[in-house]
Amino acid sequence: MTRVRKAVFPVGGLGTRFLPATKAMPKEMLPVVDKPLIQYALEEAQAAGIEEFVFVTGRGKESIEDHFDRSFELEQTLKDRGKMAELEELLRWVPKPGRVAYTRQQEPMGLGHAVWCARHFINNEPFAVLLADDLILAKTPCLKQMTDAHAKVGGNLIAVMDVPREHTKRYGILSAGRTDGPLVEIRGLVEKPKPEAAPSTLAVIGRYIIQPQVFGHLDKKAIGAGGEIQLTDSLIPMIGEVPCHGYRFEGQRFDCGDKVGFFEANVAFALARADMGKEVRQIIQNYAKV
Repeated sequence: MTRVRKAVFPVGGLGTRFLPATKAMPKEMLPVVDKPLIQYALEEAQAAGIEEFVFVTGRGKESIEDHFDRSFELEQTLKDRGKMAELEELLRWVPKPGRVAYTRQQEPMGLGHAVWCARHFINNEPFAVLLADDLILAKTPCLKQMTDAHAKVGGNLIAVMDVPREHTKRYGILSAGRTDGPLVEIRGLVEKPKPEAAPSTLAVIGRYIIQPQVFGHLDKKAIGAGGEIQLTDSLIPMIGEVPCHGYRFEGQRFDCGDKVGFFEANVAFALARADMGKEVRQIIQNYAKV
C-alpha cells in the first residue's frame, strides 16, 4: 500500500462571511486562540506523516506564504531578547526547504477545481486534502487516524460525521453500505441534497485521502451543485474502481467557516489549553451568571 506523503490545502476562497475581518487578511489566517486556522491544518498533516504540502491559493493570499517561511528578523529579535522557548516553537512547525509548493486557482470554480489545480504536484500518488475551515479537536489528529486506516484498506477515504437531517443540504452526503468499526462502505455520494432526498445523514467533512485517478475525472470539469466543480462528483465514478470508505473519526469538528462555529472553536481550544484553560473556564462561568 503506497503511503500518503502529500497533502493539498485549498485556500483560495474569499471568506466573505467574515467581512470586514477578511477584507485584507485571508480567512485561513484567522486565529483560533493564538494560531491561524491554516497552521492547525498543516500541523495535523505533519502529525500524519505528510512530507510535501501543496497550497492552492488565490489573489491576496501572500500572508499564507509568508507564514510558512522563515522570518530571520523575527528570529534574531527573539534570540537577542533571550526568548528561546518562543524561537524553538516558531521553528518547530515551519516546513523544511523544498517541502512546500504554491499554485493559484485563478477562478473560484469550486473545491474540485482547486484540487485539480494541484495535479502536477501529485505525481500519481495517493494524497490528502485538508480544508482549514473544518477544525477538529482530537486526541489523535484526524488525518493521522485516517492514514492509519488507509494503510489497511487503501482506496479513497473520506472523513464523515452524522448531522441533523435538516442540515444535509449543506454537505456532501453518503449513500452508506456495510459498516466495519469506524469504516463505512460508500455506495454513492450526493452533493447537498434536500433533507427529504438525502440517502443518509452521514456528511462529508473536509478531510480526504484520494487516489490520483481522480484527476482523470476532474479533467472533465463537469459543473455540479452551486454551479461549481464539486470534488464529490469526481469521486462518484471511482466507486467500484477502488475501495471507497467513509471514516467516522474520533474528535469534535468545528465549522470555522461559520461565525458561531469559529467562536465555539476558540472557546473549546482555549479550554483545552493547560496554560489558560482554568482562567477561560472562570471567565465563561462569570458571563454565564449575567
